[in-house]
Order: sequence, then structure tokens, then C-alpha cells
Amino acid sequence: MAKILIVYHSQTGNTERMARAVAEGAASIEGAEVVLKRAGEAGLQDLLDCRGLAVGTPENFGYMSGMIKDFFDRTYEQARGKVFRKPYVVFISAGNDGTGALRNIERIALGYQFKKVYEPVISKGKLTEETLEKCRELGQTLAGGCVEGIY
Repeated sequence: MAKILIVYHSQTGNTERMARAVAEGAASIEGAEVVLKRAGEAGLQDLLDCRGLAVGTPENFGYMSGMIKDFFDRTYEQARGKVFRKPYVVFISAGNDGTGALRNIERIALGYQFKKVYEPVISKGKLTEETLEKCRELGQTLAGGCVEGIY
């Protein structure tokens, strides 16, 4: 089984709905095991045990949520060198354009030496069914690639 970790933070419920759609997509792939965790509950062992990582955040003041940053802060030192080229994807619920949150997550991912495997899903404004479908596709792509050993 390829374990897919979905770490997210949500205050309004939009990012949580996106996370659940990512999980739904990943779970549709045979051989994938999905672990869906709020950022405050996820830790180092979750990160080390997964084959692929999906990170979801609201855009707060042009940045990722503090809880997502906290997850990265708590795991970085001990994960360094142990997560080389771990595939990851990002999904963002944005009030503006989401680019600030994305840019900073991508900078942190460079430090971990994660491998971005799919373009991010950014929901701008009201969350739509079309965006949720993109989230399902994001989960399917990450899980499928991990199960098949592509990444």
C-alpha cells in the first residue's frame, strides 16, 4: 500500500472540503491508503511514513496558515535527508490569488527536497464543484503515481 498523507488547516471549512476531495480522489486508486490529518495533529512520523504528501491551506494575509507553517517547523530538522524527492502537491483556498501562500510552500518544499508532481489547485473566492473535481484529480494523480512507482 502506498500511504498518502493529506495535511491541511481550515477555519471556514473550504480547505477542509478541498482536503476531503483530495482524499476521495486518492482513495479511488487501488493500492493507496489515505491518511487525512489536520496540521496540528500531523507529525514527523506521519511525514516519514507516507509515500506522497498533499498540503492544503487557506491563504492568510498572502501566506500559508500558521498551522501549516507550524507543521513544517516541527518536522523539518528531523526529516531533513529522509524525505528526499518525496512527491508532493498543494491545494489552497484563497481570498486573493493564492500566489503568496503557494510561493512560500514551494520555498519550504525546496528545503525538504520534496518533488512537486502536479500543478496546485487554487480556489479563488467561492469554492465550486469544478474546483472540488480538480482536487479529486490532484489526489488521484498523486496516489496513482505513488502506487505505480512513477514518483
